[in-house]
Amino acid sequence: MKKGKTIYKIMTVALAVIILCLAGYIMWHRLGLNPAYDFGAGAYYYADDPAIQDMAERATYSSAVPKWIYYALFFAWGALMWFLWLWIDGRHRDSRKKM
Repeated sequence: MKKGKTIYKIMTVALAVIILCLAGYIMWHRLGLNPAYDFGAGAYYYADDPAIQDMAERATYSSAVPKWIYYALFFAWGALMWFLWLWIDGRHRDSRKKM
């Protein structure tokens, strides 16, 4: 059982290193960038749609609901998911103790 966990950890670290190296290679060689679109630091973000920069500058979201309600709902959802996670983890922890 211990050997399987060690192999899993080694594979996880190796995969993380490979992904980071590939990401660095892609950025270093500027793969995926269109030289016709120069958006500076946001080049990767805006490369898909050149008109999005204009839309972002003039478009604003307006609602009759105050912003604090959106923030409260966001944090309430986060708290609910956190407690759900703890509850699920607790159920699994109890089932592991019985083994």
